Amino acid sequence: MDRSTDDTVLDAVGPRLRALRRDRGITLLELAATMGVSESTLSRLESGHRRPSLELLLPLARIYDVPLDDLVGAPGTGDPRIHLKPVSRFGMTFVPLSRRPGGVHAFKMIIPARPEPLEPAPQTHEGFEWLYVLSGRLRLVLGEHDLTLPPGEAAEFNTSLPHWLGSADGGAVELLILFGLQGVRAHVRTDPARPPQAESG
Repeated sequence: MDRSTDDTVLDAVGPRLRALRRDRGITLLELAATMGVSESTLSRLESGHRRPSLELLLPLARIYDVPLDDLVGAPGTGDPRIHLKPVSRFGMTFVPLSRRPGGVHAFKMIIPARPEPLEPAPQTHEGFEWLYVLSGRLRLVLGEHDLTLPPGEAAEFNTSLPHWLGSADGGAVELLILFGLQGVRAHVRTDPARPPQAESG
């Protein structure tokens, strides 16, 4: 998909969100209070003056009880039950791998190769995140920690901590992400041959 197609898809998100809200009989003021964001932010999102982001789209999908890919107008691909519609944000690509409007959401995240490394710009938002590096070397800035994760390594953290993801060496990085809005954590089964280890803290 080229950039012009991506822009066309993103431009259609605002009108779709406005139609959903009106169909549900929800005012901007009521929606802003439910989400904990400003009314002007939602108004700009619906009018197309603010680009859609995962932090805004995920709670909206839950409130409207629709899959995330329905919000971005994902067309069917292959199996009609599965819709993989990329969402671009901060120069990175997110491919939704799950359709549930609530609970934990799964994404494949692709960080493109860059000749010049980006300066970390940590963000915070509600939720809990678990990630697994598929390829490349991931740089994870988490609070005061600056970590490099090679393929096969995983990390989990509360997204209320300032965090940033990028390439550690300028190369492309692919990873899987599980994200829960209400602090839903991934449940990892331990190896039955090894005793479980207590978490620190």
